[in-house]
Order: sequence, then structure tokens, then C-alpha cells
Amino acid sequence: MTGGIRLTMADSQAKPKRLHDLIKAPENTEWAQKKKHSWSGERPATVYYTPEILSDGTLTSAVTVILRTKGCHWWWSSGCTFCGYFNDTRDDVTSEDLHAQWAFARQKFDDFADHGMVKVYTSGSLLEDREIPLDFQETVLRDCHQLGKELVIESRTEQCSEEKLAWATSINPRFTVAIGLEALDEEVLRFHINKGFTVKSWYRAVENLQNAGLRIKTYLMFKPPFMSEGDSLVHTVRWIEGVAELSDEISINPMNIQRGTVIDRLFRAGDYRPPWLWSLVELIERSHPYIHPKGGMNGDGDQISRLIIHPTAAGRVRGSHNCGECDREVAAAIERYSVSGD
Repeated sequence: MTGGIRLTMADSQAKPKRLHDLIKAPENTEWAQKKKHSWSGERPATVYYTPEILSDGTLTSAVTVILRTKGCHWWWSSGCTFCGYFNDTRDDVTSEDLHAQWAFARQKFDDFADHGMVKVYTSGSLLEDREIPLDFQETVLRDCHQLGKELVIESRTEQCSEEKLAWATSINPRFTVAIGLEALDEEVLRFHINKGFTVKSWYRAVENLQNAGLRIKTYLMFKPPFMSEGDSLVHTVRWIEGVAELSDEISINPMNIQRGTVIDRLFRAGDYRPPWLWSLVELIERSHPYIHPKGGMNGDGDQISRLIIHPTAAGRVRGSHNCGECDREVAAAIERYSVSGD
């Protein structure tokens, strides 16, 4: 900077109000702001359905509703190194907008009549009052309960307090809370992922969820930044073993490159490659004995937890991929395992 001019990430000559505006905040760049405000606040980011399994083992399909919200409060002050969900947010989304998005999703799938499960994702935490108005939280919880649909929501650990869960279960007594733990390792959480919470806080959240009678889904990251693929394979198998007894489901998220993130910068500099699909196959083979000690499948009596792997952007350069010849077949086999456990 010269001549006393202070430039923000948004190319403004105004004096920055926060250090965050100088050293991070790619959501403040011109391209990000233009993209964010091109979306309608009355339409969800996306709505689609996929094969799933209900908590009793019944095969079904799940509608996934990704709402366009204000985003994650952790991102507002810092943010995880891999998360680009800010790309799908708008700063000015209101409760009325969220209700319109929800009505759109319900209408598109006829009140989810042909689907047994609904997943509602917010690019943050549904139960976070700073992100999602309380009346809309109540709408989602109540509607899914009244429609008889199994509900899955996402949350950070800090929202899973006894008080908040008591309020939520008074509206919907049975749903699943998915927490992005990412790694059962304090150093990885702090230095590789910048998660903003600790393993200890995850254990506390799990205890509160169990006491509230809610199901627990744990996300783990495969190949976080600044970790080799070989090390990630060893660590992730260990993390799966560590969380299996405390998780109804374990969802492995292989790294995919999202625009404007730290991992995106590493990728564009040639310093990071997304995981090989073969590494995910090896992960399944090494982890299956912890999930099914007697060699069973999903729904069998020996099942400790359910292991799920859905490689985002599989076969593409920014997602998990091999050489290109077998990517589609290997990715499909991984998806089949997530449903069947076989």
C-alpha cells in the first residue's frame, strides 16, 4: 500500500473496519458480491432427492433443501479453510424469504409425499438464532414433524446446548443433528481446518443430543489441507473408530475445492490435489470392520454405526478423482456402499 491508501478485498479505497476485511473475506470481493446478489432470496439454492435409509433401516429417498441464508456466523469472523458455502448466501435474507424458499420446496415435491426423509441445510446452523430467525426454525421443525418425515439438520457444537435442544424437541421430538467435527484431533481442527471449536465441545454436544433423545450424524473430512493423502487415510480410519460408538451415522466428506477458500488458493498454486477415489475405497475396506465387527451390512445386528461417503464432484478435477477411465464406476460403487453397507 502506498500514498496512505488502504485497499480492502472489495477493491474499495475506504478504510477497512475490520482486519478480516484485509486478510480474508473473499465474500467481499466484487465477483462474490455480484454473484450473491444475483440470486433470488425467495428461492432455495437447490432442492433435489437421493436414495436414503430411515433410522429403522427402511429404504427410502430423501429430499435435500439447501436454503439461501445469511450464512455461518463463524465465517463472519473467521471461517474454515475449506468451506465456500458463503458463495450461496445473501446478507439481506429475511424470515419472509426463508418461508418462501421452504414453501417452494414443499410445493415442488408435493409436501414430500413420496419421500421419507427431509434434509434442511442452511450453509450454517439451523438452530443458530443469529443466522436463522426463530420463527423459521420452528416452521421447519413443526412441519416435518406434522408431515411425519424424518428430519436432518446441521449444526456446530455451540448450538447444541441443553436449553436449545429442549426448545427444539418440544416442537419435534425426533430428528437428526449433523455436526461437522471434521477431525477427532485438536491440532488438525486448529491448524488445518480452523474449525473454531474443540473436540471437547463435540463430546459435550453429543452428550446433550443423547440426553435429548436425538440422533447424531458426524461429519469427518478426508484429506484436509496441509495433510498428505497417506496420513489422511491413517488418521481418518482412527477417527472413524473413535466416533463410531457415539454416532448413529458417520459421513466422510472427501475434500472438494470450493471457490474463494484457503484450499482453493493451494489448489490453484499446484500445492494440493483432491483425494483419489481409490483412497476412499481403501478407507472403506479398512473401516468396515469397525462399523460391522461381524462382517455384516447396514441394518444387520452387528452394526455399530452407518458409514456414508458421498464424494462431491467425483471424477472432476476439483473433486475426488482417479485417472478418468474408471471414475464413474468407482464413484458409483462408493455411493452404493453408503446405502447398503456391502
